Amino acid sequence: MNHWLMKTEPETFSLEDLAASPGQTTSWEGVRNYQARNLMRDAMKTGDRVLFYHSRTGQPAVVALARVVGEAVPDPTAQDPASPFFDPKSTPQNPIWVMVDIQLERPLPRPVSLKKMRGCPQLESMVLLKKGMRLSVQPVTPREFAAVAAMGGVDL
Repeated sequence: MNHWLMKTEPETFSLEDLAASPGQTTSWEGVRNYQARNLMRDAMKTGDRVLFYHSRTGQPAVVALARVVGEAVPDPTAQDPASPFFDPKSTPQNPIWVMVDIQLERPLPRPVSLKKMRGCPQLESMVLLKKGMRLSVQPVTPREFAAVAAMGGVDL
């Protein structure tokens, strides 16, 4: 099993939106970075665990735990001219972009802020905390996942 951190801007898609989705499940669509796409396509598997991270807020934080429940498939928003994620180079014959399905496991009792993570020695090598790291999908070690969950009030 792999572990991931997936970033979302809460004004675009929040924890509340995920919780209100049918079956508390959503397609993680609209990823338009090749490295993030490759992680989703090549490494994400059903059952993988996810740290659900609110970015671009006054206080960025991991706010929930989720799980991958559907592996990579072509992202239809790339082929929809009405979508903000439309990519004219992506065709049914050559679908450049993919999406996965994730399902909410549970909100964290205490969101874990970026500031708190920066102060945790167990997380000093975490991809999220590296200078200039902006990927919306990032690998997380099992140790990092457990540390963040514990900081958020969840014992695994």
